[in-house]
Amino acid sequence: MGQPTPTGGNWNTGPAPGTTPLPSGDSQGAGNVGTLFAAVLLLVTGCLAVFQGIAAIAKDDVYARVGNYVFEFDLTTWGWIHLIVGIIVILTGVGLFAGSNLARGAGIALAGISVILNFMWLPYQPWWSIIIIAIDVFIIWALCTSWTHATD
Repeated sequence: MGQPTPTGGNWNTGPAPGTTPLPSGDSQGAGNVGTLFAAVLLLVTGCLAVFQGIAAIAKDDVYARVGNYVFEFDLTTWGWIHLIVGIIVILTGVGLFAGSNLARGAGIALAGISVILNFMWLPYQPWWSIIIIAIDVFIIWALCTSWTHATD
């Protein structure tokens, strides 16, 4: 019980400062920070994939193959693949900003597809592919760990 005031109320009517629990749920909390960051990363990697695709389509001498690999495609084909996947990834990032669970599942799937595509892109841009693979793995982790299920 709180200490009475001269007007008949209590001084201690709420929790002590700094002891209130952090908000949780779909609208606030630490889980949405991971989703927000994954959405930003999806937008950035999607834009970069679009630029990568345009560069591969526009001029075939922009990229040079490092070695001979089993999984070789024509560079123009790779350009179209990166362009299409990049546009879909950008749309998925926008969907994550809107809070869509469908976009969350699509983001996980597209990041997995991007890992595979960038592994196959290693002969053309090895360091860039490794960096994008690491970012995609982080996107998958962030989207999977920040997914909250309703208990209603």
